[in-house]
Amino acid sequence: MIPGRSLQVLRAIVEDYISSNQPVGSKSLLDRHPLGVSAATIRNDMALLEEEELITAPHTSSGRIPTEKGYRLFVDKLGDVKPLTASERRAIETFLDGANDLDDIVERTARTLSELTNNLALVQYPTLGKSRVRHVELIQVSDFKILVMLINDSGRVQQVQTDLPDSFEVELLPELRGRLNAVLSGASLSDVGVILDRLPNDFLPERRQFVQTVMATLKSMVDENRQEKLVLSGASKLAKQDEDFGGELSSVLEAIEEQVVMMRLMHEMQADQYSVHLRIGSELGVAGVSHATLMTAGYEATGVEAAKIGVLGPTRMNYSGNIASVRAVAKYLSNVLEANS
Repeated sequence: MIPGRSLQVLRAIVEDYISSNQPVGSKSLLDRHPLGVSAATIRNDMALLEEEELITAPHTSSGRIPTEKGYRLFVDKLGDVKPLTASERRAIETFLDGANDLDDIVERTARTLSELTNNLALVQYPTLGKSRVRHVELIQVSDFKILVMLINDSGRVQQVQTDLPDSFEVELLPELRGRLNAVLSGASLSDVGVILDRLPNDFLPERRQFVQTVMATLKSMVDENRQEKLVLSGASKLAKQDEDFGGELSSVLEAIEEQVVMMRLMHEMQADQYSVHLRIGSELGVAGVSHATLMTAGYEATGVEAAKIGVLGPTRMNYSGNIASVRAVAKYLSNVLEANS
């Protein structure tokens, strides 16, 4: 059991080290923090923290820096999360307001989160099982092509141009559009394939070639939704923090490139008391990575959690500020998707 004053000292060491990137000594702690005790008492507290492997001395006679265990205890005992400033909240609104479709919303969310945290941002697309068809549109764009559009309830708009057969009848277009929306509107994307398989038999044989072409196009759009997608922004910011990764930056970048690794981690992570989940250092379970932290939060679409957003950076990161940013962006993203549904 760590005494309360020793926890105060740990918190001060973590905050100072995050701020300065320099080992923290007892004198600097007294200068910067109103701890109300002598330097000798602070040194005793630091000795206890070192014995508990919460801080360590990188060099003989130097100050102390937090260990992975120290960061974990700091986060678990954080207590207060730094609120976003008015300018940070305006930045979120400015970046996300006016987004036209899900692809645009996801891209803007990733850029916003990366700028707010100065780390790599990760945004998952909403999963297939939780999305439904809102509308299908068929638009003739030339004598030889039509535009097939699929819009789901999370706001994603997919569109593909496809060729018209020589036997195409203009009056078939509004009829097929109406039939498609009658059977697909509100249907889960996972059910679209089964529904479409039955549809061509409702049309005369001479019209089925066109109908089957449209069906194949819609199925390919649904298949694209099945592929779990992860949008990243801010990888260059990690390169600027090379020293903070303790020589592990190449391993971190390799893990990022293997999106299946990042997707697995994000799926496994569950929210804690801050509505944000963190994995610090070895908790990530990624070979060769012990100086990185991943934090995630879920966002909602149509009232249920759709997927997650998060940031990845060095263990020496602004935990309080980043938790606030991740949580706020997730909430704002949920509001945007709700407004577009």
